Amino acid sequence: MGPSMRLSRRDVWAMVHDERRRLADDLADIPDEMWQTESLCPGWDVADVVAHIVDTAHMGRLAFVRDMVLARFDFDRANDLGVRRRRRPRPADLVADLRAAADLTRTPPAPPATRLVEAIVHGEDVRRPLGLIGEYPVDAVLDALDYQLKTAVSWGGGAERAEGLRLIATDCDYVSGEGRDVEGTALDLLLTVSGRGAG
Repeated sequence: MGPSMRLSRRDVWAMVHDERRRLADDLADIPDEMWQTESLCPGWDVADVVAHIVDTAHMGRLAFVRDMVLARFDFDRANDLGVRRRRRPRPADLVADLRAAADLTRTPPAPPATRLVEAIVHGEDVRRPLGLIGEYPVDAVLDALDYQLKTAVSWGGGAERAEGLRLIATDCDYVSGEGRDVEGTALDLLLTVSGRGAG
């Protein structure tokens, strides 16, 4: 887990499980046509992102290795395989799948912070384009941000995006990096480092 983690493994999973249920609740009454709204995740609509969340909830270590081999070790291609696997014709079925997967505690061979990145960043990928508001524990956001700053873009992180920048959170005591000052909420910093337009 590493000494920099603010949340314990148990707290990480509790937050992830709660967030999956909250997202399912938020999406339960969204009109079907809104599921085709472009998400903040480039190239994916809302339904794609939810399908990805469901897929990663089911993703254990062996399944991750299998998908990476099938995708010729291309991380983005492996994610697209999972989206195609979990897409459903009816949005209501996708919401039901998300609810059914909410309490799963599976993970690829990766640190616990990746689960926070999945829950928070993909939650905002869906919520912001739909005009919904998500709320996340600040310690979870900061653990996710720290992880993204140490992880290459090719593996879903954002280390290169933050080079030459000093990130300053305006809603909590957090500063990271050296260079030109960039200020924003911890959540907006996380989204920006993750390649999203956070405003």
